[in-house]
Amino acid sequence: QVQLVESGGGLVQPGGSLRLSCAASGSIFSINAMGWYRQAPGKQRDVVADITSGGLPNYADSVKGRFTISRDNAKNTVYLQMNSLNPGDTAVYYCNALITRVPGGVQFSYWGQGTPVTVSS
Repeated sequence: QVQLVESGGGLVQPGGSLRLSCAASGSIFSINAMGWYRQAPGKQRDVVADITSGGLPNYADSVKGRFTISRDNAKNTVYLQMNSLNPGDTAVYYCNALITRVPGGVQFSYWGQGTPVTVSS
């Protein structure tokens, strides 16, 4: 079974930084796009950033200039560097990946378990 394992979340003061990591493992033939989403209590899960297999990124307007998404294809890992954090960034952050398990197979969306990020003084 394919698994996405996240790390790096926690409590940080406003203006601080965190780096999230997400590694995919299991029966994987190829990984297309990967991304980060976040969800605050009672709110919709929204995309934060995503990145193509070739390394081209996209960002939500609210995080442009503060967050950087990157990936290491050899490690099946995606990262999210978060700088200048503010209380509005508080949420559970979820990793997502579009994965094909066998040659010629269908692409399927997988999710990590979520890691909480709290920005508070």
